[in-house]
Amino acid sequence: MTMIKVAVDGGQSALRLRVIGGRTGTGPGFTHGSNTVQDMLDAISTAASEAELTQPVEVVALGLTGFPADPPIARLLAEGIAKTLAAKEVRLTQDMVTAHAGALPDRYGVVVAAGTGLVCLAVDRDGSWRKIDGHGYLFGDAGSAFAIGRAGLVAVQRARDGRGPATALAETPLDPVNLYSSPTLVDDVARFAPVVLAAAADGDAVARAIVVQAAGDVAETIEAAVRPMTGRVPVACVGGLFQGGEQLLEPLRAALPSRAELVPAAGNSLDGAERLAVGPPGPYADLILVHRS
Repeated sequence: MTMIKVAVDGGQSALRLRVIGGRTGTGPGFTHGSNTVQDMLDAISTAASEAELTQPVEVVALGLTGFPADPPIARLLAEGIAKTLAAKEVRLTQDMVTAHAGALPDRYGVVVAAGTGLVCLAVDRDGSWRKIDGHGYLFGDAGSAFAIGRAGLVAVQRARDGRGPATALAETPLDPVNLYSSPTLVDDVARFAPVVLAAAADGDAVARAIVVQAAGDVAETIEAAVRPMTGRVPVACVGGLFQGGEQLLEPLRAALPSRAELVPAAGNSLDGAERLAVGPPGPYADLILVHRS
């Protein structure tokens, strides 16, 4: 029976699975809770079914937002993935790694991956690496879609209370207080970010201020990433947040440190997972958990 290779990109909004040379499938994104390992296994199973993956897998490489920080839990997840996909080898890592591998094939430079959350990975010419931010929606992810969405919803409440300036954002039918009971609170809040970006594009001053603040936060993260590196450093910005046009990129360019050179991403996180499935780990070796069945 033919053995195949598989790539997986697991974000907070959705999980995508690609059978290399074949079909793709999607599953639910990562949610915070007590059953995260089983939830991720279920999402992978759903995506595999949609991709019509029925054959044994030689190698599967996964970059996951919900990569467990606790090593025993990470190993448990890797074992579960091996069983779920009948995989001989599982290469499991954080989504920042697959984002970097996808965006910068030369494996040198800085990648900021911004969707619901935000994380930055810097890889120097000697193969050394540094992670900046990616500390989650409560204590980090500055400039992320969640951060923008939350700031927008705060502005909505302030405008409605008369505590803050009027803003077109307050025209939303959404009552932010109702989100407290949502099992997908983080994703729900992040989904308000496009509303903020659109309002900024239409000239709303409150929304514009939120976007400029977010751009400044991202630039601060990039500055921390490039500071120890020498010369001009390529910087790729990837993820859904940067796909909304110039509203965030224009103030980001204005706030960037001089040695940071924005470059277009060569590919996305799923492309990066594919590179990790078919090639050597390179500078990412210390960041990848390998499980063999």
